[in-house]
Amino acid sequence: MTDMHGTKHWDENNSRSFLDYGRYFVPERERQIDIIADLIPAAPGALLVELCPGEGLLSRALLERFGDCRVLALDGSEPMLMQTQRTCRDHAGRLTTGIFELADRDWRSFSEPPHAIVSSLAIHHLDGRQKQTLFADVEEALRPGGVFVVADIVHPPRAAGLAIAARQWDEAVRSRALAIDGDLAAFAEFNRLGWNYFRNPDGEPIDKPSPLADQLGWLSEAGFTGVDCAWLFAGHAIFSGLKP
Repeated sequence: MTDMHGTKHWDENNSRSFLDYGRYFVPERERQIDIIADLIPAAPGALLVELCPGEGLLSRALLERFGDCRVLALDGSEPMLMQTQRTCRDHAGRLTTGIFELADRDWRSFSEPPHAIVSSLAIHHLDGRQKQTLFADVEEALRPGGVFVVADIVHPPRAAGLAIAARQWDEAVRSRALAIDGDLAAFAEFNRLGWNYFRNPDGEPIDKPSPLADQLGWLSEAGFTGVDCAWLFAGHAIFSGLKP
């Protein structure tokens, strides 16, 4: 879809592709989920918020890891939320879902301050200024001692870094396709869809990843402490900050 300015946004075709191929296209997906959960301090009974849960694997992992916490999953796609509900059906009593637009600000105040706000492969759809605003709003929304964890693609500032990220992502998808299916059909679809941002960083207007160093700086400027990157591979990073 496009907005009033003609800018292209994520649509349901993108959602369908991700639901169909996410298990192939996300590098070290299971490790990423574990690391995100590892970065959340224990807080019995707390509220955890996931922005754009996709098919719900991270939400499910959080519900399993933190057995007395609740998860609020927010997404702009009804099919994504329906899949999240199915994925998390064994924990339905502790899961709430809701429709939102990531770039809007009306959802960023909560009746109960969250202990953690997490997001995987979503924030790169915001431009730099929108990311800065989001980071500040999340810091304001969290309860003291809470954490913001972002897993996302990041933009290498040098051509050499782009080439390395592109090659690693290709290799990761190729390896997962062979491991899961024993053939390269999913890797061929990865190439057909042009999913590897680093091969053509100017080709898809919905992708606006920012350099990792910039985003770490924006987290610090927003008031987060302990800002750090816990994992980086194939142009994908997991980074976080704590609210004092």
